[in-house]
Order: sequence, then C-alpha cells, then structure tokens
Amino acid sequence: MDKTTTTPFAYQAVYRYLVELIETAPAQGVHKLPSLRQLAQRLGVSVSTTKYAYALLEDEGRICARPKQGYFTRLMPVVAVNERLPNLLDQVFASARQPGMLALSSDAPAMLLSLENPLLMIERELARHYPRSPTPLFLPFGEAELRAALAERYTRSTDDYWQADQVYIGADLHSVLALSLRALDLEGSVALVESPCSWAILRQLQAARIRVIEVPLDADGRFDLGALNDVLNHEPIRLAVLSSTVNTPHGSVTPAQDKQQICQWLAQRAIWLFENDTYGELYFAAQPARYRDFADPQKLLVFSTFDKVIGAEAPYGYVLCRGHAAQLQQQFRERAFRLSPSRQKAIAKLFGTRRFDLHLQALRALLMEHMTRLRSLLDEHGAGQFHVTSPQGGACFWLAATHPTDMRQVFERLLAQRIVIAPGELFSQQGAWKHHLRLSFTLDWSKDIAQAVQQLAQAIRHSP
Repeated sequence: MDKTTTTPFAYQAVYRYLVELIETAPAQGVHKLPSLRQLAQRLGVSVSTTKYAYALLEDEGRICARPKQGYFTRLMPVVAVNERLPNLLDQVFASARQPGMLALSSDAPAMLLSLENPLLMIERELARHYPRSPTPLFLPFGEAELRAALAERYTRSTDDYWQADQVYIGADLHSVLALSLRALDLEGSVALVESPCSWAILRQLQAARIRVIEVPLDADGRFDLGALNDVLNHEPIRLAVLSSTVNTPHGSVTPAQDKQQICQWLAQRAIWLFENDTYGELYFAAQPARYRDFADPQKLLVFSTFDKVIGAEAPYGYVLCRGHAAQLQQQFRERAFRLSPSRQKAIAKLFGTRRFDLHLQALRALLMEHMTRLRSLLDEHGAGQFHVTSPQGGACFWLAATHPTDMRQVFERLLAQRIVIAPGELFSQQGAWKHHLRLSFTLDWSKDIAQAVQQLAQAIRHSP
C-alpha cells in the first residue's frame, strides 16, 4: 500500500519534525540532515513536501544547502562553562541551549500564553475549504489578506491610515530590516538609537555597515533632549531607530511630549524614523503615545514580528512604509521569500477576530502578574545587590548593580551554576551598561527561581 501522505498540510508536520531533529541534535558542530528522498521515505510523504519544509527552514536561517552534498544545520557555537568567547552574544545564546541550563535571559513573551493552537486550527480549517496549490504561490510582498489585515490594524483615523500595498512581509525580522535598509539606501550611513538598544537591531545595523550613535535613556525613559539635539546638529544622522511604546529592553515609556519634539527635529532634517513595534502591544497601563503619532509619514517605517504575541509558529517579520514603493518592491521581489500562504491567511483570520485583542489583554495581564512575582523575589532575595524598577511593559527587568560590577564576570560565574543571564553590554555597541543586566520574567517557573535570584545576588556580591 502506498503510504504517501496527500494532506495539504503534510509539510507542516515535516517542518516540525525537522525543527525537533535540529534542536535535539548535539550542539557542537554542523550536522548533515537527511536527504529529500530519505526524509520522504522515513515520514511517508512526497519529495516535494520535504523540499518545501526544507525551504522554509532555509529561509529562516536554521539550515543551509550545500551543492551536491545536501542540507546541513547552521553552526551554533557552544561554549563550555566559564569559557570566554570574544562574542558575548553568541556565548549567551549557546549557553542557553545547553541541557539543564536555567535561562534568565529569554525574550519570548508568548511563552506565557501563545496563539499557536488556534492559529493551526484556523489553518487546518482553511485547508478543508480552500485546498492549497501543489506549487507554492509566488508572493514576494506577503499574502494579500495578511497585508490588508495589518494595514487595517495600524490605521488610526482618516488622517493616519495605511494601505495593504504599503505592507511587506518576510521570513523574519532580520530579513525585512536588511531589505528595508538596502531599499532606502541607508547602508553605510549613520544611525541614532536609544540606549540600551535591542541586540538584534544593533547587529542588523552593524551588518549594514551603519555607524551607530547611542543616546542613553535615564531612569524615567527620557533622553537628555539638549544632548540629543546637539547630536542631530553635528552628526550626519540619516536614520533613527526608536521603540514605539515600551523602550526595549529598558522597560520605560518615553513621554508623549518628548516623542513629539524628537519627531519634529527628525522631520526638519529629513531623517528616517524606524519605529520598533515588536513590543508595541505589550504595555501595562493605558496605551502610550507612539512616535508614529507625530512622525513625518513620508519618512516613517514601522517594523515588527508576530512571534512575540502569537508564538514560534508565526516567525514572520513585517514592515509598513508609505514611500519608496518601487525600491522596496524590487528588494522583496529579488529576495523572493517562500512563505506559507495558508499560515499567513490564518494569521490574518486571527487578526480579524476579537480573539486576538482578548489574547493581548490576557497576555499583558500574565506578563504583569509574572513581573510582580519576580519583583517580589528580587526584593526578598536580592540582598541589596541591584536597583529594581518595575517596567511599564515588555517581558523583562533592566537591573543595575548597586556597586560597580562587571556583569560579564557575573555571567561567567553563574554559568558554573548552570544559570544564564544577559549582561547589559549586549545592548550597546560602545560597551556601555556593564553594570546592568536584562532579567526576563518569561521564565520556566517550574524551576526554583527564588534560588536562582539568590545565586545571582551572591555572584554580584563576590564580583570585583
């Protein structure tokens, strides 16, 4: 009996199988994956199904294809405890992947509450009513229904609205940012960023050969506006990258009047504003003002991802930009992302229901509950080793040691106890924030977090 599976969603099962295969493989080195035919025979699916699943993983950067050799996992450096690598970020990620590690450094709000099951249920329902074409459609800018749903969600009024053709969807945040910087001719330019700044953004700017000027946030989430204006007057800034609501990873919210002033200065100098909206929905109090409420609409690009609020089954990144359509279309057309149309349709269906907004409300409540829970542990077991300020949103605390402390040394000390933290210097290209760390509250709460906080405090106390 022919056991080839003909369900239009067989590729999803193959994709999930490969993800588990990759994640459970030994972390050291590169590993060869089964050939297309081997995997098809093993799982009882067609070769075209395995090929499509591999293509999705390749677009996500998890694997690479070698001509005449097959598919291989990408090298993920893994370090032994207390081994010091020049690249601290790689060391943090590699250590967090080791079995038995307690990662206090995670950045995944949807760990607390995801929409993955409803998303897959909608996708299966769509498959029953609209069978998928055997050949994936070429949708270089993303599926039309999802683009329209995003445009609708970001529209605020008749004076502040978006159209579907101003939305572009790609495999992940890295991809859409890279294409946007290239399309807008910003590679090799100068950018202003808030500091501390997301490591993902700093890496992306570095990859685009962009010189970064960091402007620090104070404890209240405010810039020194005089110093910022001075930078704008004396540096050839072409791009500013700023968080939409909650400053990431600082956890603060910049006042509306400051945002309005900054946007006025940017508009006067025709500086592009890239608004980071990855945590834009995860605020705890009333919805804050966003930079895009005051920005020049022709010099504005908003970027975000779905995975922070939906989960890992929605890894796509997206940008919204009103101008330079021809340049953006050219870059996305040349990149030719191969994304699942049915998955994108399912995300669009989620956006079109009240379920998504109810999910956001529940996720915010859970984040706040876990923030309060961790704050209590920090107060109880921190032994006065760090200053604690409750964030106004997001998924982490931004902690400062009460005495000068090199958090890289604390990081290495904790590795020996199988605990991983994110030292503050990860969030600066200039080596700032060495006495700080990002501490997530999207944790594995089945572990002894109180004990981990005590170990963190002890590691800080005993560090020079």
